Amino acid sequence: MPQTKVNKRAPPKGYILGTSVLVDPGGSWSGILASGEVVRFIDLEGRQAVDFLCYNAADTRDRYNAANTMKMGENVFINAGTVLYGEYATRLMRVARSTSPNHDTIGGCCSLEMNLLRYGRRTHSCRANFIHELAKFGMGETDIVANVNFFMSVPVGRDGHMAISEGPSKAGDFVEVEALTDVIVAISNCPQKYNPASGYNPTPIRIETYARPVKRRA
Repeated sequence: MPQTKVNKRAPPKGYILGTSVLVDPGGSWSGILASGEVVRFIDLEGRQAVDFLCYNAADTRDRYNAANTMKMGENVFINAGTVLYGEYATRLMRVARSTSPNHDTIGGCCSLEMNLLRYGRRTHSCRANFIHELAKFGMGETDIVANVNFFMSVPVGRDGHMAISEGPSKAGDFVEVEALTDVIVAISNCPQKYNPASGYNPTPIRIETYARPVKRRA
């Protein structure tokens, strides 16, 4: 799906910057977004996977559902315009803009156990990062579900074969996601060094949040 060319430095139209955070390689972040607010994930150096989950802030049982999202979008990839659906068919968030195509939602997150099985190494993982961030909101490992992987490429062949491949994102590429209801968002800046999810060399990302200016009464 072609992506719209946009000014990578400009805020979303009609929004003002709220926060700007640099997340180190292998780091994590979480926050609450009110309905209508936007979070922008910036891949500063390119080919850096950002594992992402979101939850309805009013009822965290209503969390991101990859199957619902793919069924409603009629596509296995996440692109500009894709709505992220929850467990109860709630429209949680929408990808407003993206300068990189075909974000993944079938590959899941890396974990110590899978890295040990696949690569024979005990490593830091996105699963550990999710557990750390979700604990801030009274959630735990049982609340981790199949997630979105922004900037990660997992092509699917005609025979169903799939595998993580080198991502298409370049330095400065970003994705903006708008909250359609109040949500809790958690991300892991993927620490994976043993497959192409992060180009075998994890790098930092920047996360910016945006809100519409408050109208003052005359």
